[in-house]
Amino acid sequence: MVEDLVVAAATAASLGAVYVTAAARVVKQYERGLVFRLGRLRQKVREPGLILIVPGVDRLRKVNMQIVTLPIPAQEGITRDNVTVRVDAVVYFKVVDPADAIIRVEDYRFAVSQMAQTSLRSIIGKSELDDLLSNREKLNQGLELMIDSPAVEWGVTIDRVEIKDVSLPETMKRSMARQAEADRERRARVINADAELQASKKLAEAAGVMSQQPAALQLRLLQTVVAVAAEKNSTLVLPFPVELLRFLERAQQQYPQEQPSRPDRSDRSDRSDRSDRADQSDQPEGSEGPQLPLAPEQLAQLARLAQLTAPAEPELEREREPEPEAQDQPHT
Repeated sequence: MVEDLVVAAATAASLGAVYVTAAARVVKQYERGLVFRLGRLRQKVREPGLILIVPGVDRLRKVNMQIVTLPIPAQEGITRDNVTVRVDAVVYFKVVDPADAIIRVEDYRFAVSQMAQTSLRSIIGKSELDDLLSNREKLNQGLELMIDSPAVEWGVTIDRVEIKDVSLPETMKRSMARQAEADRERRARVINADAELQASKKLAEAAGVMSQQPAALQLRLLQTVVAVAAEKNSTLVLPFPVELLRFLERAQQQYPQEQPSRPDRSDRSDRSDRSDRADQSDQPEGSEGPQLPLAPEQLAQLARLAQLTAPAEPELEREREPEPEAQDQPHT
């Protein structure tokens, strides 16, 4: 009797262990469980952990609740400005309602993939090439809305959509490169023209200042000469006015270095008359004699410089007056 009880207890324990083994299921933290009993969905969604089902009657379906990264194959299309491009993208989505994701659509992954490809081709046809290259954020938002609208009924929400790459034909790449070069050259010319305009305004202002102060032009000329002479690889030729040489020569004649003895009044008046005539012959009509504010020593040095630089003038030969012939005196 006791042995029969022991055998029955062991048999029951074995059957219980087999049942628990067959009925026990483990749902992970990032999953949710759906139980179908005889093909009918139980309303309660099983949370993560250990759950028991009726073996042979219930069937457990696990749904992943993580964000899924789904790449979209490259789609070829024609933009609104008639340019053939190839665009690929990536979709990030997740399941928010496990029951709808299993019941309303056969394979929600495949459905989202096909919807993303169709929406991407539609976006390519509605956009221009410049939008695909520079305004991708707006296109991403539009693509996300196009995919998310039907995916809501499938228990899926679209987290974000990103356009990865836009492939252009080689001819279009060369055209864009030429356009970029032309734009760069245009901006360079505009900058150079602006610089020339500003420089011309500054030069006009400088010319106005120099016209009020003529000495500024001479100072600027001397600065230019100094800048050129600093290189020491060129010969500099400066014009030297002849009037300055004549002025120095007259100064030498008027202030000689060695003062002769004081002549009498007749010689002094004769020399003054001849110097006045010489000055009047050298000076132009309507001009007065030069004012000499310099010291005699300075004028002497300037005169020596004039003698070194000025060509030698032929000396004037004085004409001698013929002597009167001796008259025959009468003999007394």
